[in-house]
Amino acid sequence: MQEIFQTVYKGKKVMVTGHTGFKGGWLCLWLVQLGAEVLGYSLPPPTEPNLFTAIGLEGCLRHVEGDIRDLKQVEMVMDRFQPDMIFHLAAQPLVRLSYENPVLTFETNVQGTANLLEAFRKCDSAQVFIAVTSDKCYENRNWVWGYRECDPLGGHDPYSASKGCAELVVQAYTRSYFTKDAGKRVASVRAGNVVGGGDWARDRIVPDAITAIVKGEKVRVRNPRAVRPWQYVLEPLSGYLWLGALMWQNFQSFSGAWNFGPPMDSAKTVKQLVEELIRQWGSGEWIDASNPEDFYEAPCLRLSPEKARELLGWRTVYDFQQALAATVNWYRAFYAQAGTPGLLHDLCCLQIAEYCTEAQGKGLPWLS
Repeated sequence: MQEIFQTVYKGKKVMVTGHTGFKGGWLCLWLVQLGAEVLGYSLPPPTEPNLFTAIGLEGCLRHVEGDIRDLKQVEMVMDRFQPDMIFHLAAQPLVRLSYENPVLTFETNVQGTANLLEAFRKCDSAQVFIAVTSDKCYENRNWVWGYRECDPLGGHDPYSASKGCAELVVQAYTRSYFTKDAGKRVASVRAGNVVGGGDWARDRIVPDAITAIVKGEKVRVRNPRAVRPWQYVLEPLSGYLWLGALMWQNFQSFSGAWNFGPPMDSAKTVKQLVEELIRQWGSGEWIDASNPEDFYEAPCLRLSPEKARELLGWRTVYDFQQALAATVNWYRAFYAQAGTPGLLHDLCCLQIAEYCTEAQGKGLPWLS
């Protein structure tokens, strides 16, 4: 495992914010397998259960609890650890919560990003910074084609707007401070809707559906006709890691914004997602719980991954059914083996290995 991504991560000191979350936990585990020395900086796990506890991740890395809104603490941690690379995933990631608490959302997603970039600017050792934002950072016009990195930023709801603002913060810091002479490279990455084992975030369709099925309840679907670019959790992470490796080796050449998502014609409706989950689980029913008085959700969202495909050689590995099969297998194991972190840790490692084997068979460059 340490030989992939051109061995860039072997022996590197990597700081990951948001490591107690879903994507952050998977990223940290993969980095550890790649031979990196990882420091995770985050608030405590946001849900119970959660991936961080389920796989015993605290024993695999340096675990620091902290708030990205606290600039002094962020600077202190970064100064002491002296990372080579930073992956910034910490965020308030939920659309519904952003309606309930917009100030928290903007403080975390915008000011928090500025704090990390400011600490990165002052940290002599740090050379690569990757900010993970969202596909929702774009001004959504409900187009049938995918949004490109050059399309306008925006946001109808506080969450989407906060991610658009975070992108502007990244751009401003890049243009103001991180020139070719500064020795620092910065990129932002935008991914489609991610599925995979270990997500229990509130108001996300996969954890909501799995929880309902396990309880023998009907899955309540708020927006069955909404179209989203679903992808397996390791897909965007492979893109982030490959981008980081290339940024480390090629000064400034790969800075900027990048989309990571499935082919545009593979986007599916929420209804299709839920029905495939039920089919693969082997039981369950769903009901239409849409409410015209509920908060706004974009009916259509697609990303164009062409830039990453052409310039990085990156593309997704699993199709829709494979992504959901890996997801269902993880949750099935969790509910059969709850309380045994070692087994679930091994399952995550196995799923990473299986994903890499599939990617190698498709000739992806990060495995060559």
